[in-house]
Amino acid sequence: MTFSLGIVGAGQFSGQFATLFQAHPGVGDVYVTDLLPERAEQLAAAQGLAGTFPSYEAMLESKDVDAVAIFTQRWTHGPLVLQGLNAGKHVYSAVPMAITTDEIAAIIDAVRATGLTYMMGETSQYNPATVHARNQIAEGAFGRLFYAEGDYVHDMDLGFYEAYQYSGGETWKETASYPPLLYPTHSVGGVLGAWQTHAVSVSAIGVVDDRGDGVFDKEVSQFGNDFSNATALFEVAGGGSFRTNEFRRVGYPSHIRESRFRFFGTEASMEQLATVALWQDKKGVKDISELLEPKPTMSPDDPSLQHIAPELRAAFTSGSAPVHDRARLPRSFDNLHNGHEGSHHFLVDDFVTAVNTRSLPSVNAWVAARYTLPGIIAHDSARQGGARLEIPDFGDAPQ
Repeated sequence: MTFSLGIVGAGQFSGQFATLFQAHPGVGDVYVTDLLPERAEQLAAAQGLAGTFPSYEAMLESKDVDAVAIFTQRWTHGPLVLQGLNAGKHVYSAVPMAITTDEIAAIIDAVRATGLTYMMGETSQYNPATVHARNQIAEGAFGRLFYAEGDYVHDMDLGFYEAYQYSGGETWKETASYPPLLYPTHSVGGVLGAWQTHAVSVSAIGVVDDRGDGVFDKEVSQFGNDFSNATALFEVAGGGSFRTNEFRRVGYPSHIRESRFRFFGTEASMEQLATVALWQDKKGVKDISELLEPKPTMSPDDPSLQHIAPELRAAFTSGSAPVHDRARLPRSFDNLHNGHEGSHHFLVDDFVTAVNTRSLPSVNAWVAARYTLPGIIAHDSARQGGARLEIPDFGDAPQ
């Protein structure tokens, strides 16, 4: 059983996923559309896709497309997802799910009403640290987990200027100021992807940027945002807390590892830095770095990555780590590029499997809401000087 797929957005990220979707035995024809038609034509020609559409609307009207995969600017996802679901298409969306509570609620309502598959492609769901912590939690190795930390530390100087210029054109500074806490799913999802709970309240602090280059300038920002760094402390259901950092001005080698995690329980703990990961209990310390280290599947100098800033290429080249269980993946993925610490293969397979078996994917609408909404409320808290705010919850996915 196969289905046809339409790629929405032919930017730096989508081409890597187009390759994987096209190679999956559960997917048939793959099409593409972009606001810049020449980009769609270039991607279709480079990868031998089935064709292009002149617009997203035309793609949604076509009976040749069963599902769409959205890889557009991060603040556009909510409305585009709703369009797709309401047009009768299954939807895969890059992160974040949306940028308002109302958009998230509308997506959940649409999924419930249509019975279609929705999945958010959160890479931290399969970050090796998250996978290992999830396995250890399931085995009770931590004892009672009571605290965790998730960091997404990616300095603007390490590739983000180029990425925003590529996607934003002449007005790129208006969107490069995107609020860090509205892109929360790498840090929040990495914690909650292991710890089966959800956030119920938050207090957050934002750091006003002082670079003075027109980025994170309220007078320039499309979002009225001047925070370049932010920290949030969340209370979780059932007792306990976790802290996340979203840093865009930071002296840290994000090209080595941009997402990192720590978990603390009554019997053991786990900590990860840029190049080291440790498992610790009351007896001592064990280095687990090798277990969590993906092995690159392609060179960062590969010609297919020439249009991507060198500092961003690691996100497109990483293979699987020893902790990953690749047994469930199609063999057609064995020699294909991977990315974001080995997550891409698993995310594509999750969505394809969910559509073809009509099952819930790993990061379904209800899980995606729990990964995304905490950041939206945290941004509100930061704008209110750290006020502690309650986080709405849409409950568990219906079984």
